[in-house]
Amino acid sequence: MLGARAEEDATRAAESCLDAAEDLLRDLLARPSAGRDAALDLLTIDALVTYGFEAAAREPAAVEARARAAMQRLAATAAS
Repeated sequence: MLGARAEEDATRAAESCLDAAEDLLRDLLARPSAGRDAALDLLTIDALVTYGFEAAAREPAAVEARARAAMQRLAATAAS
């Protein structure tokens, strides 16, 4: 799911995972309908966000700000 992002520096792991989650969410929302067939994609989005925050935990002082930014990004994606 990371595609070329998997080759990026490990210091970007948190952002790479969130970027991939956002891309997949955008693709999912662009579908005409999201029924049961979307379950695997939703679980993948959840996993990418979780992995992103596991990586972000290396900088505990920044986790709260990252969480706010991630919520805003994902909410904006869903609203568009």
